[in-house]
Amino acid sequence: MANVTRVLLTLILSIAVASTAIALDVTAGGTGFRNTRGEQKWLTYRDNVEKNSGGQLTMKMLVYGELGAEENLVAGIRRGRVHIANWSGAVTATVVPEMAVLYAPYLFDAYPEADFVMDNFLFPAYAKMFAEKDVHFLSWDEIGFSQVWSKTPIIVPEDAKSRRFRVSSSDAAQLFAQSLKADVIPLAFTDIVSSLQTGLIEAGETGTVMYVRTGISNDAKHITLTDHSFATSVIVLRKSWLDALPADQRKILIESWIPMNISRQWTREEVTEDLARAAGMGFTVHTITPDQRARWREATAPVTRQLIDKIGGDAQKIWDIAQDGKKAYAAQKPKM
Repeated sequence: MANVTRVLLTLILSIAVASTAIALDVTAGGTGFRNTRGEQKWLTYRDNVEKNSGGQLTMKMLVYGELGAEENLVAGIRRGRVHIANWSGAVTATVVPEMAVLYAPYLFDAYPEADFVMDNFLFPAYAKMFAEKDVHFLSWDEIGFSQVWSKTPIIVPEDAKSRRFRVSSSDAAQLFAQSLKADVIPLAFTDIVSSLQTGLIEAGETGTVMYVRTGISNDAKHITLTDHSFATSVIVLRKSWLDALPADQRKILIESWIPMNISRQWTREEVTEDLARAAGMGFTVHTITPDQRARWREATAPVTRQLIDKIGGDAQKIWDIAQDGKKAYAAQKPKM
C-alpha cells in the first residue's frame, strides 16, 4: 500500500511540475497607434513576458485595432478570446460605470496630485469593483490631461457656445460639452477627421497625443490647454483565466508590465514632445491664464453632481474616496 501511495504522490507531483511548463499563447488586444509610447509599452511587455517565461508564454499582439471597436475588447476579455487588453476610460465605464467619475472636470489640479490619489486611494477601490466583474485590474495607462481643440480658437468657455462640438459616447464628455452650451455631436473617434473636413464638427476634446498623432491637428489648428479632465485607460486581464494559470506564469504576466512611474514618464514626455512640434506641424497651442482657468472651472462645476447622479451605484463613494486622497495629498505637502 505504501508503494502505491508513493507512486501516486510521484505522479501527482510530476503532473503539477509539468503544468508549469505548458506553453501558452497569450492574446493582447488594443486600439493603439504605431510609433507612439503606447506601442512601446506593449512591445516592452511582450519582450518581458517572453523573456521571463523562457519562451513558455508567447504573446500574440493585436494592439493596433485589428479586433475592431473597443467594445470588441470588452467582449474578448469576457469570452476568453483576449487575455490582456487596454480599455479606454469610456469603454471601461460600460463594465464599471463608476470609472466615469475620473472624468469629472478639474478633479485633479496637477500630475503629482493625480498620481498620489490614483495609486493610493482609487486603484484599490477600483480593483475590487473590477474583481466583482471577473476582471483583474493590472495597471493604469494614462493618456494625460484632456484639452480642447478647434478650428478657430476657444480660449474661454463662452467661445464654445453653439460650436459643433464632438464628444464621445461617455456621459462625462457630453455633460462637459453641454455645460459650455455647445452644439453637442456624439461621434466615434474614427470619424473625427472626416467630420472636421466636411464641417460636421468644428471642435472637441481629447488628450494631446491623440490630437497630434491621429491627424486631428491637421484640420483643427488650435489646441487650448484647459487640462479639464485627467484621461486614463486601464490594462486588464480576465481574472478567472489568470487565476487558473500556474503560479509562475501568473506572476510573470502581472509583473512584466512596465513600472507605473516609467509608464507615466513615457506618456508625459510624449505630450511635451508633441506640443513642441506645433510650429513645424502648423497648429497653435494656447496656454490659458489663471483667471481663464477659473472661468472654465466655474462653467463646468455643475457637471460633477450631474455625473455622479447619472452614474449612480458607488459613484458617490468613489468621489468621496478621491476627496479623501486629495486631502491626504495636501496634508503631506510642506507649508510655505
